[in-house]
Amino acid sequence: MKIKDTIIEDTFAEGFSMRFTRLIVTAANARWVDAAVREFTGYGSSVIQCDAEAGLETLLEPSQTFDGRPGAAMLAFGFSTDALAKAIGKRSGQCLMTCATTAVFDGYPAELYLEDQNVSAGAREIEAQKRIPVGSHLRFFGDGYQKSKLLGERRFWRIPVMDGEFIVEEDVGVGKGVAGGNFLIQSVDQMSGLEAAERAVDAIASLPNVITPFPGGVVRSGSKVGSRYKGMVASTSHPYCPTLRGRVESKLHPDASCVYEIVIDGTDFESVADAIKIGIHATVGEGIVSIGAGNYGGKLGKHHFHLHAV
Repeated sequence: MKIKDTIIEDTFAEGFSMRFTRLIVTAANARWVDAAVREFTGYGSSVIQCDAEAGLETLLEPSQTFDGRPGAAMLAFGFSTDALAKAIGKRSGQCLMTCATTAVFDGYPAELYLEDQNVSAGAREIEAQKRIPVGSHLRFFGDGYQKSKLLGERRFWRIPVMDGEFIVEEDVGVGKGVAGGNFLIQSVDQMSGLEAAERAVDAIASLPNVITPFPGGVVRSGSKVGSRYKGMVASTSHPYCPTLRGRVESKLHPDASCVYEIVIDGTDFESVADAIKIGIHATVGEGIVSIGAGNYGGKLGKHHFHLHAV
């Protein structure tokens, strides 16, 4: 298969199940929304070492938020509800409560702010018995001066801080998501590959229900499972390293001298598949010789995104 002059390899990306939550942060203006998002999503590229994979899903207009202020929806993924709860609690306390003028709300389910978008049924499934505590933990920072507010069935905590009050929802919903969707861009040189990867990330950024959690949405250090060194759960994907060509069994196209990977996490299979499709079509072009995907023979995850079908 070819799109333009780019070969689409007959392979599949291998995704795996993870828990996810969606937080909405609002602030007085766009500057402080951006500051909150940058802090909260920092060090959130891969659960190989990070406590969560996190990223900006979409920016929100005041008409789309609970308190009528500018905001942003962020997605965070973890291997279990408990692991995700620890990460969300720490990140919310250290990165959102400390950020000027912010408030934090439950952004799950998606129809709270994406009523006019085609959100899949899978993204709307809430396991009511599984919630992540946020305000119920952060309230203790109020040192006894905090107050609670019940609006309908939603409870919020008002924590006194030096610029007024930090408003935070008591807990947030948890869903079953899909992480690790990916495709590999092989290019004739570094800049051709980087520009193609940037096009892919920009195209995917317009989609709901997905994030590209790595720096700028692009991965330069693709990994394989395991290592020759004890204690390392992952190591460099040597078959795709150009400087190792001739020393190892290479998977590089003969004309390729650079590979970039786009990794996608999403709320459901269909959203990740759509992001892979959109990303690939944005990527193909001059200097892009091949597009493949990372998999481990189906042993890592049950979600398989076959590139030809996508």
